[in-house]
Amino acid sequence: MKLNAEMTQDVLLIHVDEPRIDAAVAIRFKDRMRDLTDGATGRVVLNLAGVEFIDSSGLGAIVTAMKQLPDGAVLELADLMPNVDRVFRLTRMDSVFTIHDTAAEAKRDHAC
Repeated sequence: MKLNAEMTQDVLLIHVDEPRIDAAVAIRFKDRMRDLTDGATGRVVLNLAGVEFIDSSGLGAIVTAMKQLPDGAVLELADLMPNVDRVFRLTRMDSVFTIHDTAAEAKRDHAC
């Protein structure tokens, strides 16, 4: 599972460099997210710009990643493609996660 992380301002920005988050990669996604967010404090923004498809296993993996964050850390999402955005809205997970149009917006929102 290709995930890349960078600290920018006080935000841990994680880029998903895979076209799909589905049953085939869900366990690796959760493990990699746990590794990258270990010790995180504050905001963690998951940039999904390259993700074209997500299924229920992928959605569950993102929820698990949120739940396994250290105390005080919060998971936000950015750059959802239309198909991925639709999954979050249909399942009402858009009420669970803060969703930003872009990663740049997520960083800018933090600066305000």
